[in-house]
Amino acid sequence: MPCPHLSEGFDATDPDLLQDRIPHPEFAQLRQTAPVWWCAQPPGVTGFADEGYWAVTRHADVRYVSTHPELFSSNENTAVIRFNEHISRDQIEVQKLIMLNMDPPEHSRVRQIVQRGFTPRAIRSLETALRDRARAIVEEAKAAADEGGGFDFVTKVAVELPLQAIAELIGVPQEDRARIFDWSNKMVAYDDPEYAITEEIGAEAAMELIGYSMNLAAARKECPAKDIVSQLVAAEGQGNLSSDEFGFFVLLLAVAGNETTRNAISHGMHAFLTHPDQWELYKRERPATAAEEIVRWATPVVSFQRTATQDTELGGQQIRKGDRIGLFYSSANNDPEVFENPETFDITRDPNPHLGFGGGGPHFCLGKSLAIKEIELIFEALADELPGLTLAGDPRRLRAAWLNGIKELRVRVA
Repeated sequence: MPCPHLSEGFDATDPDLLQDRIPHPEFAQLRQTAPVWWCAQPPGVTGFADEGYWAVTRHADVRYVSTHPELFSSNENTAVIRFNEHISRDQIEVQKLIMLNMDPPEHSRVRQIVQRGFTPRAIRSLETALRDRARAIVEEAKAAADEGGGFDFVTKVAVELPLQAIAELIGVPQEDRARIFDWSNKMVAYDDPEYAITEEIGAEAAMELIGYSMNLAAARKECPAKDIVSQLVAAEGQGNLSSDEFGFFVLLLAVAGNETTRNAISHGMHAFLTHPDQWELYKRERPATAAEEIVRWATPVVSFQRTATQDTELGGQQIRKGDRIGLFYSSANNDPEVFENPETFDITRDPNPHLGFGGGGPHFCLGKSLAIKEIELIFEALADELPGLTLAGDPRRLRAAWLNGIKELRVRVA
């Protein structure tokens, strides 16, 4: 098999690279020539004391790793592939309390409890409220446009519905929702110097969010209500979350449910406005397949990682126990062996077996149905209220190691 022709020091978790672009040309080379490729890193630069990780870029291999937790652990080094170089191992260990970083059987126990909040019935119960909120968000953004008709789509539209959906789901009072948004931003923005947020500030925000959530759980244990919090922490005889488990669950929601969906919406709007034929098609027909293609196109989480629990083989490479494996969803979702014309944004794509919600297995996204519903509702509102929306500038990307983030997208009301 030929070697990939990559620039010296290429690393698809480099936040400087991801602030500029998703490395699709390099991913294409790796899929073709070295689908499981050793990426060397200086020890400690990513928060880990090893010398690098295996980059997994093909759809089939990402799915295989995802569906074999007995071979590839989320808990050993967490699922986050790159931290700040100043993080301590103790700080990494604390993150193992988050469900994303658990392995079965503990992961199975916690997931079985929290999935009560994501049943089809639970999602349906939110739909009317979220539909009204989506329309109000778009109307408010339109009203707040400057004299030239412009506004930042990210802050005025994309951030709002995911935040409100989570707050609605767990019963956060309206007056506290801005705090959830602020804490969420601080937890993921430590790699972007524009925000001047250190690892310490991010950790403090995480602790404040956990503390807030634990107090909410304690109140529901004392006085249960007819809401999801009570179902998770005060369900007699059904197993429940402790207050600290609930706190870490909300922490996961704030990042996995808020940041990812907001970025899918931002990328989706940019895709529509740079593919006007698709925007016209959407406004005219509203295909049910659109939201899934938006997620595939955006792939908000570029990569997560696993750690080998034993010596094994993957993609023709010998993987040693303790090796880290990077699962590159952005590459898998553009694998031509799975997707016809993957470089084309096609909202009628069907089937669409993308891995934007994970590669299957125990960590498949619990909130997929809610995320899809949010995307559908916000674009329905946009198509109705702002059908002539146009771009007013290129997107400004977030500097991050594993998120495909947009921090500003200027648009203009026609």
